Amino acid sequence: MSGRALFLDRDGVVNVEVGYLHRPEEVRFIDGIFSLCRTAMGLGYRLIVVTNQAGIARGYYTEAEFQLLMEFMSAELRAEGVELDAVYHCPYHPEHGVGEYKREHEDRKPGTGMLRRGAREFGVSLTESVMVGDRCSDIAAANAAGLRQAFLISGTEAAECGGKYVGVESLAEVEQWLVERS
Repeated sequence: MSGRALFLDRDGVVNVEVGYLHRPEEVRFIDGIFSLCRTAMGLGYRLIVVTNQAGIARGYYTEAEFQLLMEFMSAELRAEGVELDAVYHCPYHPEHGVGEYKREHEDRKPGTGMLRRGAREFGVSLTESVMVGDRCSDIAAANAAGLRQAFLISGTEAAECGGKYVGVESLAEVEQWLVERS
C-alpha cells in the first residue's frame, strides 16, 4: 500500500458543530476546510470522512436523512473543487442507542473500524495517513490505528486528551504541516 489518506471527522472539522446536524440549511463549513482539502488532494491524499453519528442511534434522524445531508455537503464541497473519496459513519451507540442501534461497534470512535475500512478500500497506508478531529475519541482512534499524525482542533474538549497528537487552532496549521512534510 503506497497511498495515504487525510481522515476528517465531520462535525467540528468539516462543518461547524450544531448538535445532531441533519438539515442542509444548518450546514456551515469550517474556515479553511476547502483549502486544506484541495491542498491534500494535490499532494495525493485520499479524503475520507469518518464520523460517529449518535443522532441516528438516538432516533433524532434516519440513516436516509444522513445520506441526503452528505449528498448535499459533497455537492457543496465539489463546487469548491473538493472531491471526497468516502464518507463512513457509525450509527451505533452502546448506551443511548434505540433498538438495533443500541450496541457497541468497532466503527464507533475511538474504535478503528472506519479508519481500517478506508485503508482497505482505498489501498492507503495508515502509517502514512493523517487524522483531523476535535474530540479525544478521534485522537484515540488515530493512535490505535497507527496513523502518522493526529491533529486536535482546540476548543471542544475541556481537558487534555491522552495519546499523541498536535493541537491546532485552525485548519491552516494542518495544511501547512501537510505541505512541509510532503
